[in-house]
Amino acid sequence: MAYSILVLILTTILTFISANAAELETYIVHLDSSKGQHFIQKQDRQNWYHSFLPRTTSSANEEPAAMVFAYHNVLNGFAAKLSAEHVKAMENMEGFLYARPQRVYMKHTTHTPNFLGLHQNLGFWAGSNYGKGVIIGVLDTGTTPSHPSFNDNGVPPPPAKWKGKCEIGGCNNKLIGMRDFTTGENGTQFDQDGHGTHTSSTAAGNFVNDASVLGNAKGTAVGMAPLAHVAMYKVCTLLDCPESAIIAGLDAAVEDGVDVLSISLGLDPNPFYLDGIAVGAFTAIQKGIFVACSAGNSGPSNSTLANDAPWILTVGASTLDRKIVASVSLGNKDVLDGESIFQPKDFPQTYLPLVYPGSNGDKNMSLCMEGSLDRVDVKGKVVVCDRGINGRIEKGQVVKDAGGAAMILLNQVAEGDSTLADVHVLPASHVGYKEGVAIKTYISSTASPTATLLFQGTVVGVDSAPAVTSFSSRGPSLQSPGILKPDIIGPGVSMLAAWPVSLENNTQTSSTFNIMSGTSMSCPHLAGIAALLKASHPDWSPATIKSAIMTSADQVSLNGKPIEDERELGANIFAVGSGHVNPSKANNPGLVFDIEPDDYIPYLCGLGYTSQQVGIIVKKTVSCSKTIPEGQLNYPSYAMTLASGENKTYSRTVTNVGEADSTYTISVPDVVVPDGIVVVVHNSTLKFTQVNQRLTYDLTFRRSNSVEINVPYGEGAMAWRSGKYLVRTPFVIKFV
Repeated sequence: MAYSILVLILTTILTFISANAAELETYIVHLDSSKGQHFIQKQDRQNWYHSFLPRTTSSANEEPAAMVFAYHNVLNGFAAKLSAEHVKAMENMEGFLYARPQRVYMKHTTHTPNFLGLHQNLGFWAGSNYGKGVIIGVLDTGTTPSHPSFNDNGVPPPPAKWKGKCEIGGCNNKLIGMRDFTTGENGTQFDQDGHGTHTSSTAAGNFVNDASVLGNAKGTAVGMAPLAHVAMYKVCTLLDCPESAIIAGLDAAVEDGVDVLSISLGLDPNPFYLDGIAVGAFTAIQKGIFVACSAGNSGPSNSTLANDAPWILTVGASTLDRKIVASVSLGNKDVLDGESIFQPKDFPQTYLPLVYPGSNGDKNMSLCMEGSLDRVDVKGKVVVCDRGINGRIEKGQVVKDAGGAAMILLNQVAEGDSTLADVHVLPASHVGYKEGVAIKTYISSTASPTATLLFQGTVVGVDSAPAVTSFSSRGPSLQSPGILKPDIIGPGVSMLAAWPVSLENNTQTSSTFNIMSGTSMSCPHLAGIAALLKASHPDWSPATIKSAIMTSADQVSLNGKPIEDERELGANIFAVGSGHVNPSKANNPGLVFDIEPDDYIPYLCGLGYTSQQVGIIVKKTVSCSKTIPEGQLNYPSYAMTLASGENKTYSRTVTNVGEADSTYTISVPDVVVPDGIVVVVHNSTLKFTQVNQRLTYDLTFRRSNSVEINVPYGEGAMAWRSGKYLVRTPFVIKFV
């Protein structure tokens, strides 16, 4: 008995010690290096960082503080394993600003070049030399160097400025850098998730013939900038993407000499000085590096986007003109189109019993949650599952495990007509909301409903594309509502790109691909396009490239109608931003809105940030003696509030990158305003006599006090014209 009590006491003590040790977590520590700190070598800075780590604390059982990452470029400070007591011990040390627990970010998880007007040996693609000489840095889950998308045929050696490393075997002239900022998983530093292989090949994968997924979407797989170099910074594991690793990846990329950064990661927005991506991206643009980030997959609700700092290109997701069609044929002979990559040739065309397990009101059964179909007879039947909560493919596994023959996945009302092509584990079709209503109506109309699936393969030429997909996160920005976000939309639905393994268990080939959807997919499209623009215009700043992309964006789908969203209605400005990317037009935009890095300082001060908080972002001592409203930043769009009878005037400076002698004018047809608003252009003619000349104009927005407005927002646009050039800037007004 005494022995048992002793064991229990020892166990309790060990548990207490273990729990105490487990309290250590990774903190991001911000320091002020402006007070007499001089660093000749990297080690000098690291020694200074180490001097902040407490040697001891009052708790004898506590693990010692430990450095995780020392940052040298994007942040004055370091990441360390610390306890709250460690942080308290640092607070009185000279140079300490503050420490905060790191946040954990998420991944925002072929045919595209032709859809975007990029054709081999023709036009902008050939003119930009396919991005040759430009280095795209990708922060993600790693990559797969053995994949043919990363062959270096036609790719020259990296430029002399490249200082990066290849810490992992498999680099060549295409894949010039691979670094791992995680602890490694499953004993490998290569991509175990697939996300990074997919995004990096989307941005800059080389030409690979005969690409397909389960026989669908056949063609040549190629990234946006096929002759650009790729540097992969592994900052994510299978589970998550720690902020400390993301900042370390940004820190290395800036030092290595990348030209473009593609970051398909995000989290709920924080003030910019507390957002590791925003802080790191600012240092990048100070160094002339263009940064593209995914907007997030939390749509279609408003104010759901991430990565909303104005120095970042925030990218939403749109559809392609390609679908991989799996139709539902009902017993009443109605045929409703859906999508699926898995299209078995031996699926019987005979009608099978059709069942909707959720018809009894059980939510778990309607969603086909794990275990929910165990007591339902679905064997040999076509099973209807509602979308939501658990994964789309997971639902199919539940149906398969219960003996179902096939699945029909129905959108909820919020998803509208946005369907996705997935590699399902059984015959399946993902249909839109309207089609789902028709299927449920049919089931309730007959005692013996039946259905079968008709697999139609790849269909190209869907003229409703591009359309905004339901998952694409929407504005307005929460951190800076006076900046219109997202900036742009690009292809992000059912995208074919490289994958680490064969989905068909074919071990005899390395030419393996997968189809994925997400703003994670649209972001590298824009990063690759930015690389093409950088190759074509090496002297363009990040803000100039961004402006060129935004002011030249398309407003209509292939059918000539305004871009729609998942409701099959016109998409609003918080869904499309400036519009859908048009690479060829972006290459010759006529006028651009440039922003110098220091121009952001009065803007940041105007957000109410302290001088210290602004200093953390811009990496120098700042005095917030001057502020400007958000709308005064030289941005290629406008967002503002207007009360009844109120007016606001903003100035913009444009740089001529078109023809030397050119005159730009604004006429009434080129200004679209909502009811109750008047827009006055104070300088309606801009005459240029040379390239790179700058001119400034003022724009006043007036809200009438005699017109009743019963909507929360109004949107419009204005455009400067000169011959072949049309320079469009959208605006949105919140009525208060």
